[in-house]
Amino acid sequence: MTRRTPRLSRLRRVVPESNGDKGASGQKGGRPAEARGGRPRRRGTQPKVVALGGGMGLSASLAALRRITGDLTAVVTVADDGGSSGRLRDELGVLPPGDLRKALAALCGDDDWGQTWARVIQHRFQSQGDLHEHAVGNLLIVALWEQLGDHVQALDLVGRLLGAQGRVLPMSAVPLELQALVKGHDPERPEDVDTVRGQATVALTPGEVQSVHLVPCDPPAVPEAVEAVLDADWVVLGPGSWFSSVIPHLLVPELLDALTQTKARRVLSLNLAPQPGETEGFSPQRHLEVLGRHAPKLALDVVLADEAAVPDRDSLTDAAKRFGAAVELAPVARPDGTPRHDPELLAAAYDRIFRMHGRIGPWR
Repeated sequence: MTRRTPRLSRLRRVVPESNGDKGASGQKGGRPAEARGGRPRRRGTQPKVVALGGGMGLSASLAALRRITGDLTAVVTVADDGGSSGRLRDELGVLPPGDLRKALAALCGDDDWGQTWARVIQHRFQSQGDLHEHAVGNLLIVALWEQLGDHVQALDLVGRLLGAQGRVLPMSAVPLELQALVKGHDPERPEDVDTVRGQATVALTPGEVQSVHLVPCDPPAVPEAVEAVLDADWVVLGPGSWFSSVIPHLLVPELLDALTQTKARRVLSLNLAPQPGETEGFSPQRHLEVLGRHAPKLALDVVLADEAAVPDRDSLTDAAKRFGAAVELAPVARPDGTPRHDPELLAAAYDRIFRMHGRIGPWR
């Protein structure tokens, strides 16, 4: 059981009720309000937050953020080429749906309706045939893409079905390939730099990742994603696989332009530990350094890190200053010692940052 902070408990009493909290009879477990034709959540009273990333890192951020705002948009990387997503991508030529599915599951409510649908879309078939390891949500998303012919409309429809407490958008409408320059990828040639192709391969590559880029190199951003960033009060980048889930957003020119031009405040959420292969041996400040190399014009307002994961606070502070950012340290890890974020603690940290570092929208 996760710990609940008193601050967050107080917050929950003043945030408008989520669409999926109660059924038509007023009891928990019913269909969400919008699915029943009920009154949607009132906008403008909460911060507009956009979270960028992919995989389990973005899911952790969304699970926290949905606890403190109902005006939440996830912008998700679409470079995955492994597992069920990779198979669907290869066979049907579609966007990889896996990270989009994970984001939708993270936005499901804590009531019976939300948690049942979260389990359903995350369910993977186990068989000796072609369906083995395919996720139900991946098939549902791809089916709606084929039926509707519109990525955003289909994802919005899935969100309504699930009672998702936020919106999920792909960062680009074309499947992308992630490529990395890796030093020492071949242990027998430790000083050589090789090109490693594919997100799944980059995430587990031996050697030291020097930089990443996308193919095509100038992919179009989804217009709704750009609009969401420009219209936000806060933009959250990370946590997640640094080279394969976080940095790719900065490699989409229109999205990077929106991130540099938006009047929103920007918070970077650091990982709890280096990722084996991709960021092996990286310090917290090293994560910032490689981010800056890929997007030298990007400014940040806050860098959030778990206080127990920062051995050298002065070095992290210096690295953050290069982005114009302050460092906020808070206990955000689960108490069981695993390098995973606790949704309640992370929500409390985001809430404190949003309140302490200024509000720029009508929600104040």
